[in-house]
Amino acid sequence: MRHVHIPVQRVARRALASAAPVRGLGDKARWYLPAAVTADLVGAGVPVGLVFEAAHQVRPGYCALGAALAWTGVQLLRRRYAARVLGESRGVLPVVHDWLILIGVLAVARVVTGEDTPRLAALGALLPALFVTVACHKLTYRHLSGARREAQAVSRVLVVGEPEAAESVIGHLAARTDHPYVVVGVVPVGPGELDSGMPVAGRLGSAMAPTPNGDSAAVLGAVATHRADLVLVAPGARLAGDRLRRIAWALHDAGLELAVFPGLVEVSVKRLETLSAGGLTVLRVAPPVSRGVQTLLKSVLDRVAAAIGLVLLAPAFIGTVLAIRLGSRGPAFYRQMRIGRDGVPFVMWKFRTMVVDAHAMKAELSGANENDGLMFKMRRDPRVTRVGRLLRRTSMDELPQLINVVAGDMSLVGPRPPLPEEVAKYDEVELRRLTVRPGMTGLWQISGRSDLSWDETIQLDLQYVDNWSFTSDVDVMGRTLRAVVDGRGAY
Repeated sequence: MRHVHIPVQRVARRALASAAPVRGLGDKARWYLPAAVTADLVGAGVPVGLVFEAAHQVRPGYCALGAALAWTGVQLLRRRYAARVLGESRGVLPVVHDWLILIGVLAVARVVTGEDTPRLAALGALLPALFVTVACHKLTYRHLSGARREAQAVSRVLVVGEPEAAESVIGHLAARTDHPYVVVGVVPVGPGELDSGMPVAGRLGSAMAPTPNGDSAAVLGAVATHRADLVLVAPGARLAGDRLRRIAWALHDAGLELAVFPGLVEVSVKRLETLSAGGLTVLRVAPPVSRGVQTLLKSVLDRVAAAIGLVLLAPAFIGTVLAIRLGSRGPAFYRQMRIGRDGVPFVMWKFRTMVVDAHAMKAELSGANENDGLMFKMRRDPRVTRVGRLLRRTSMDELPQLINVVAGDMSLVGPRPPLPEEVAKYDEVELRRLTVRPGMTGLWQISGRSDLSWDETIQLDLQYVDNWSFTSDVDVMGRTLRAVVDGRGAY
């Protein structure tokens, strides 16, 4: 597996956080639960009451109360108010799923009670519940993300495993803050040095046969010393089978949680299935979606949405063309050779944001490249025109790529389309991102764009390639709008 680059500053921040006193999962902000419940009650009840009052429904107040209780009841049964769920990133699609359940519940109630408000009016009255709940989730998620950057509302984790495996787990957890785990100690299995600087809370012997109570006592002692909430095991040749089972027994008897890292990285839980074969617990990994109904839906959505977009955005295209032509000499459109699916080259369209001879100036600016990989990026690139800066800030320079989507060279969502000179330097891991059509937007767009390192960009692209689904595309397109409005990493 290709080594994953981890920014030193981020590791340092996470390491310092692990050394400091941290707050547990139970210490999430206390306002999360009342805020979620209030948002659900108000978001469903108030609009229904107003609409039913306007429709001269006999009992608008009772209908409003029923809708509010039904919505919170659905959320309660779906465990949306659990401490582990509040504030966590869920995306829009799970909320839509809950909302559709609400529609079904209220449809049955409508038949039973004989309520006769027009169906479209009733459906419209329930839409605010969806939007208010999503907005509340976004608010708590942003607050929780900020808290976790300061090592608050987290689980204290003790990592147990062979030194190399333990270091890999520690590095991956330290590299990101979109999870609740902070490593506070490590228990290596067998000899070997640790370079992460993480406190060594104990060490298990290298013998595969379990030492009676020895392993369990060492792990339990390390948990007590570092006040760990969770033991995360990275299994290996020296830590498996009966030895791991005895440690699990000891932890569970003590009321502690155990998690096992299966060695998989960036594999969506939707592709995982637990099986049992002859007493063995087997983790089945489903292959990535590459054909079938979902790919057909993606193709139809791409072509239809891009064609509609070109028609609706025609006035904006004309205004942008005039602004570019008046702002600097040269054509309004910029065409560039890119590499598409399966390594097939195509001509990508964009609005021109740089001076005409920008490519010739690239060699002179190579020393100012701010990207650590094969891409060339500068925050204050002197080749970018004044109009071009605005277009990049708003991502409007990408809109002509709708032509490429209609032509089938690109998709609305996918990895960033690379340049031929970049692909020429790809290794076998990086070449995997060419197994799908490149996209106008993708995980890189909603995760920092140009602020990402090269390895982070590749990691996000591979995550998309391996875990793609039609619903994930819809979710990315929804989150893209917020990323465009935010504008971070766009230069």
